[in-house]
Amino acid sequence: MSTYFHPKKYAPEDFMSTEPSADALPVVIVGAGPVGMGVAMGLAQRGIPVTILEAADQVSFGSRAICVSRHSLEVAERLGFGAELEDTVLPWVGGRSYYRDQEVLHFRMASAEHDARGPMVNVSQSELEQIMTDKLLAHPLVNFHWSSSIAGISRGEDEVSLTVDTTFGTRELRAAWVVAADGGRSKMRELSGIRLQGNSYEGNYVIADIHWESELPAERLVWFDAPSNPGSTIIMHRQPRDIWRIDYQLDASDDPEAETQEDRIRDRITRHLEWLQSDIPWTLEWFGFYRAHALALEDFTHGRVLFAGDAAHLVPIFGVRGLNSGMEDAETLVWQLAAVVNRASDTAILDAYSKERRSAWQQNVDNAGKSTLIMSPGSHGYRTTRDAVLELATTRSEFAHLINPRQSSATHARLSPLTWPTAPSTEGVLPGDPLEDRIVQTSVDGSAVSLNSLRGTGFGLVTFGLPAEAVTELAEQAEILAQTTAPETVQVITAGTAASTIPDVEGDLASALGARVGEIFVIRPDGLVLCRISDPAQLSDVAKHLTAGTAPTHFDATQSVAPTVIDDEGHREHVWLALSNALDQAEPADREAMLVRLALILGSQATSTSFDTALNSATR
Repeated sequence: MSTYFHPKKYAPEDFMSTEPSADALPVVIVGAGPVGMGVAMGLAQRGIPVTILEAADQVSFGSRAICVSRHSLEVAERLGFGAELEDTVLPWVGGRSYYRDQEVLHFRMASAEHDARGPMVNVSQSELEQIMTDKLLAHPLVNFHWSSSIAGISRGEDEVSLTVDTTFGTRELRAAWVVAADGGRSKMRELSGIRLQGNSYEGNYVIADIHWESELPAERLVWFDAPSNPGSTIIMHRQPRDIWRIDYQLDASDDPEAETQEDRIRDRITRHLEWLQSDIPWTLEWFGFYRAHALALEDFTHGRVLFAGDAAHLVPIFGVRGLNSGMEDAETLVWQLAAVVNRASDTAILDAYSKERRSAWQQNVDNAGKSTLIMSPGSHGYRTTRDAVLELATTRSEFAHLINPRQSSATHARLSPLTWPTAPSTEGVLPGDPLEDRIVQTSVDGSAVSLNSLRGTGFGLVTFGLPAEAVTELAEQAEILAQTTAPETVQVITAGTAASTIPDVEGDLASALGARVGEIFVIRPDGLVLCRISDPAQLSDVAKHLTAGTAPTHFDATQSVAPTVIDDEGHREHVWLALSNALDQAEPADREAMLVRLALILGSQATSTSFDTALNSATR
């Protein structure tokens, strides 16, 4: 019997009976996906009333985004739905890739004993959204309006007017701020007259959810040139309750309309499961279609309309960065917008939101783009090198890392106008970096707790070996920070002495952060390090610059970013990218000759033995 999740449907309510008309609403959120609801949760948590408009009458149907990162689980905890989410998910730590029927990669994501959570979990986006919806519907500061689609917008200096089509007719809403989180086909973006810019990749994928009671492990399973579907790439992910997500690539000559017919999807999946020698019955529950895109708005803030999630940017699905980057958008926007709504900060802080999150998009695209060039190479050069890498990886494991999907990880804001740069020689966690949630021992009763839970949802001040009198001064300065960043809380966490919140006797936490004795790490509500300071008195200056949306520039911020060390893997990656581009730029008739010239040049720099070995490996 299938255990596939089907979301609840919701009846619409007329605005006229629920909304005041005299004053503009503080915040209206357009779109009830994970990002829009994440913003709603964070604002309501901070005492700000929120109205949500959703065109559909239920949360999304189907798995859609299924891989939720460790960092997104931290965000879920801070937004208030982490416990319910973690009760539902299926954890996983790695995966396997095959070239035809040979394994060419077995990877494991970074995980350590001190980690508060595993690296990744699977759960359908539909279920995640339902958990969020149930929490929001129970919140007294949230008004949810289903079957309400945006028909028009008019922006003024102090408010935004929205024309909304509802079951009861056209309605008008006025809002001080509007968060546009209405997805990749954003109506808010269209009505604002702005467009995403960037690249779209070749390669069409069909996606499907099936109920299949297989004993295969919860891993990311990938077959390149799958024997069951020659020429195609197939991806499989296990979800909770025996639901499996299957993605497979269509050939460039395939007709997407014909290939998304149910009988063709069933045929493709049947062939693959039979090739896996499975005779377990299965049922097709849902299917869809996608292409990979790397697109973004130039600016995410347009007056009093703020764009987030897929409405602001699209990233290739490979490496599972879409939903995870959207959750980062939500949490960053929450505390910055809350500070503006409460008149604690200047609106310039929202320009920082735009700069930070567009930079995060670029970080994601840089990594996801490489994964996409392996999963869906869109040119002759990249197809040739991808196939060569796969063949080499069957006998030479050093090439396997190029196939690694580069799974999503938290992005940084090192060059944000809010981030205080530090000296170029600084080691450890830099300002702008995410602070990982670690398990630590507390001095209260020796119990193990997560650093995230100690900090709470606001600012955290983590100190190392600070004298008692300095801790007292820091607590006083923390009150100033709390007043100027209302409604955020500020929590002081001491470490490094017997009397500290975290004794850290072995110095594990200090070592992990690269902390010096007497240093103070200022942690933002979204878990990023704002600055590293050595004097509690500096905290008032931190608060002043934060509320103005600026940071001092006594160092060149670009110098704070640690230089990249090119190791063997980095060198092979450079070779792969450079050779791919060279093949694309060469005239077709000259490609073979160009490769021979390259081999002669490189061969002359190698020993005879190493060249012969390489030649044997390259010969089929």
